[in-house]
Amino acid sequence: MWKWIIILCMGFSTLLHAEPKILAFAGSTREDSANKKLVLEAATLARQQGAFVTVIDLKNFPIAFYDADLESKEGMPSKARQLRQLMIDSDVILIASPEYNGSLSASLKNAIDWASRGEAGGSSREAFAGKIFGLMSASPGQGGGARGLVHLRNIIENIGGTVLPQQVVVPNSYKAFDSQGHLKDEKIKMEINQLIQAAIHQRR
Repeated sequence: MWKWIIILCMGFSTLLHAEPKILAFAGSTREDSANKKLVLEAATLARQQGAFVTVIDLKNFPIAFYDADLESKEGMPSKARQLRQLMIDSDVILIASPEYNGSLSASLKNAIDWASRGEAGGSSREAFAGKIFGLMSASPGQGGGARGLVHLRNIIENIGGTVLPQQVVVPNSYKAFDSQGHLKDEKIKMEINQLIQAAIHQRR
């Protein structure tokens, strides 16, 4: 009996310390997007902390805008299914959201709308419930995109995701990255590290 208890405890300990799976993407599809650079920076820091990180580009996931008639006739688009499954398979989801007119981008909102549906139709929280979300934004303005993150936070929490209270904003984004696309400000890097640490800790 004690043998089985020890085996179960070892298995539970392994599970607790398993490599966390992080999905990271930007809400922008622009080639030279500061938020794409921010996501890559976060991914590098997360890997240094022992996480398994998958970085995707929403440009590679072109999805028609959510339409209930389209969903009814044709089902969930294949790219929407792929994105939704990546979210389901992840423990932590890092999103760098640009600020469009004080809110999030249409492409990001549409991706979230499709991910909140089930493959057979109807509402689904599977891609959000139990997931830890870390939010970031880079913006040319002084606010660093913080206004858009308010909307993004409300949306994700409303559909079952857990959003970390801390978030990272990068103001003056045109000057924030060097020629290799790396952040110049060590303080912001430290904030990203703290965000990732909090996500991994809460996931456990």
